[in-house]
This record gives sequence, structure tokens and C-alpha cells, in this order.
Amino acid sequence: MRGISRRELLRRGIVASVGLGIFGSGARSRARTLRHTHDLPAVVIGSGYGGAVAALRLGQAGIHTVVLERGESWPIKEDVKPYELDKQDTFATFEHPDGRAAWLSPVTVALDNPPKPIDVRTGILELSATKAVNGIDVRTWAGKGGGSLGNNGLLPQPRREFFERVFPEQINFDEMDQIYYPRVREIIQPELMPDDILATEFYESTRVNFEQAERAGFATRPVPLQVDFNIVREEIKGTKRPSAIAGQSWYGLNSGAKKSLDRNYLAMAEATGYVEILPLHLVVDIKEFRPPGLYIVSAYQINTDGSLVAVRQFVCKHLFLAAGSMGTSALLVRAKGKGTLPRLNYWVGRNWAGNGDHVFLRGGLLDEGGAPITSGQGGPGGHFIAEDLDNPVLPTTLTEVVIPSSVAFPGGIVYIGMGLAPAIGRFRYDAATDAAILEWPANSPLLTDYLSSIAHTAKTLNDNNPGTFKIFDDPQSTGHPLGGATMGRVCDFFGRVKRHRGLYVVDAAFIPGSAGLVNPSLTIAALAERSLEEIIAKDILK
Repeated sequence: MRGISRRELLRRGIVASVGLGIFGSGARSRARTLRHTHDLPAVVIGSGYGGAVAALRLGQAGIHTVVLERGESWPIKEDVKPYELDKQDTFATFEHPDGRAAWLSPVTVALDNPPKPIDVRTGILELSATKAVNGIDVRTWAGKGGGSLGNNGLLPQPRREFFERVFPEQINFDEMDQIYYPRVREIIQPELMPDDILATEFYESTRVNFEQAERAGFATRPVPLQVDFNIVREEIKGTKRPSAIAGQSWYGLNSGAKKSLDRNYLAMAEATGYVEILPLHLVVDIKEFRPPGLYIVSAYQINTDGSLVAVRQFVCKHLFLAAGSMGTSALLVRAKGKGTLPRLNYWVGRNWAGNGDHVFLRGGLLDEGGAPITSGQGGPGGHFIAEDLDNPVLPTTLTEVVIPSSVAFPGGIVYIGMGLAPAIGRFRYDAATDAAILEWPANSPLLTDYLSSIAHTAKTLNDNNPGTFKIFDDPQSTGHPLGGATMGRVCDFFGRVKRHRGLYVVDAAFIPGSAGLVNPSLTIAALAERSLEEIIAKDILK
């Protein structure tokens, strides 16, 4: 019922080779030559929002870079005729999950209750922790493009007042608003949901949800989505496989409607000629080599069934950690515990939270004709964010989680709400298992206001929409883990790890627990843009 561990990978596989892996055989000679000058290529661990930004900007600066990604590459099958749409099957679906749906797990880890048995494969979605052990469920994604492959595609920018509430003054909102948020949007090209698509039967739930949020007195604003709505129109016409309109998201969109990072940032990075992305490379250890101030990255090259192909080592002068909050935090906590990065400070692994996420399910919602909502829920995410700004405890926000009709029920809608939970989680090193263990104190009194605020939002929504009711509420589940190597604590305000020249954090681990009541993807990428601009100019090309 759990994923395959690092040690299990070793037991299952055979070590085929150990060596320096940079750009293949031709570049190995160059790497050996550079080794004597201490001028090695950069390495990026992870290809999500932070890693993709790092890859592109390093490549554009002419810096030879290798990106290590634990998951697979998932190219969309484009050359499919309208009468062959069943062959447009890059990803698994909720109706027919298989090993592509979960990361090295024998069962599904998404919406199925009970979980469905599947073949073990390096699939998209991972259940990284469990409430029984850690106090919170954390779901993350694996693959070339990271979380962009399976998230709901929302790219909202936080309001100034909430941004300034959660970020230190050294991160200037005006600078982010005028330079770095636009820089990310320029690459990804998110789109607001067009009115003609919103008006279709497939988006009935989001229309009803919008009306109910406004009746509750919540502020509402449209959200840019990481979606090509021309392809969604093709889904509606029947020339692309129904994906967005069918409520598929967490396992990927087979139609190609998702503007995932492999199709923009990472494709542009590879096109520079300076960046190589290596899928199925699971990083297990990082170590500082002093002198001369290099980093050694140890990775398992694996097959899609998790079996070991080789243990490889990558040596670099500049190491960018972008494995997500869970991955980056674990690497650093283990490196500190094992003494491979012994000068890491007290704050490593601390200041963690799940972005104030809570998941809840409401029932009793009626369509425009007064009948319970029954149609498929189009997505991949709702077209707006609702903000409970008048909440007497703490402000909260809500976005719709779109699910397929096969797992929905008449009158039901699922939400992810975001509140202001304090960053009280931490990772600790367990020497017996050589693992970094997440600890979330779910019963802490420090969470009282957070829990009260999200309960108030749900009650307000139901009280102002007669006949609706809350069915399920889970405040200890997140798809937005943040923190563990935070700005001003573990790193400076550009991601430089303190007392470790050439080591950087450029992902969700950099953010102290909250992105300001919004989905964090845009902010992660914008902060990475800000950091890479500084690092390339002052650390690498100086």
C-alpha cells in the first residue's frame, strides 16, 4: 500500500555502472578536463516550476546544464485521427487507472475508495506521506514537467495584502508584480476561460459554483489557467480525446490541452543546446567536495518499473535544488544528518506547511433548471477563485477541484480551500532508515484559528445557499507542500544556501508554508525567475 523506497530499489536492481554522467560520452571528456579547473556544468534536481525556470535561464546564459528528473517523459500523442481517439492515451484516466497513475505504488492514490490495484510503475502521482504516520497527506507529481503535468492548472497571483502578510519585506511585491510574475506568464501563456466554453454543458458545475460564491458574499476573480482552450474546443467538437471537459487532470490531459512545462520552459531550455534533461534519474544523495568547492550528486538511473539500471554520479560547481518541498527538504535533511553537508544550519527541514490547504465536499447543488448537478465537470480547474475576505477569524479562499462524472455524485462539488496555517511542520532525520520524516502536529493549538476560519467559510457558503450542506472536510491533506529550506533561514533571499557557495534552492521549499491564499505554482516560478537573474549575473557570469 505504499511506494517503493530507496533501499527497495537497491534490493530489486543490479548496479550496472558507476560514473560521471554529464551529457553522455563526448561530454565526459570535457567534464574530466573541466574538473581540473573547477569549472563544471550546473546540475538541476527536478523539472517542476522552479527547475524548469532554472534550466531555461541557465541554458540561455550558455551554461552547460543537466537536469535530473526522477519521473518519466510524457509526450502527448498528437498524430491521432478523430476516429482513433482511444489511442490518444499518454496518461491513465480515472476510469481506467494503471501504473501510469501512481509513482511506484501497487494501488491508486487519488480518488478511489478503496484504492484500485495497478501495476507498479514510475507514474504521475505520489502519496508522499500519510496522516497515520505524519499527521498529513501530501500528494506530489513526478515526470518531466513536475506538478504541471497533473495539477489543476490554476496560475493565480496573490493579492498584495496577503503576499505581504506571508513573505518578508525583502521580497518586494511591486517587483514581483511588474517583472517576475509577467515573465512567467509570458512563457507559459495562461488563458482565462472563454465565455463560449464556460457556457457549455461541461462547465455547468463551475457556473453554479460561481453563483453560489457570489450569493455567499465572497469576492470572486477569474484565474488564468495553464490551458490551451482551442484544444478544449476540439475536445468539445470531438476531434480531440475528451480530457479537460471530462474532468481529467491529476493524471494528465491526453488531448494535450495542458500547457505543461515540458511544452514551454523545458522545450525552450533544450532548444538552447546547453541543457540536457535526464528522466528516470532519482537523486538519493548530495555531498560537498571540499576543496575545491564542488558538489557530487548521486542518482539511481531506473527503469519504468523501478528496477535499478545504474548508480550515477554528477559533479558540478553550481547545484540547483528543485525537487519540490518534499524532495528538496528530504535531500537537505538527510545530507545534514549524514554529514555530507555538515554546515547546514538549524532551520533545515523546518518552517513547513501545506499552503493552508483543506479539501471539502458539498452536496445539494442544483443546476440552472433546479435539478442536482449531474453533468461531467469540465476543467482541469474552476475558472475563478472565491475569497472570504470578511471572515472574522482569518481570510480564506476557495477553488473548485474538478472531478470526472464517474466518481462524482448528483449535486456534489469538491473544493480546495486555502487558509493561513502556520508553518509548524518539520522534517527530521531517522538514521535507522536513512530517511527524512515529515512531522505535522495536526492537534497543535497553533492551528485553532486556521481550522476555525475554514469552518466559517464552509458554513457561510452553505448558509447563503439553502439546501446545500457539507459532506466531508479534510484539513490535513495538501497538494501544495511549501517550506523546509526557506528564505531568510536556510537560504538568503535569492535561494543561496547559507555557508554553501554554489548551492541553491529554487522551488517550493524556499517558501515558508504559504503562497498568500493562492495556488503556489506561479509564485514558485516567479521567485525562481528572480533568483536565477541574480545568481547568473553575480555568481556564475561575474
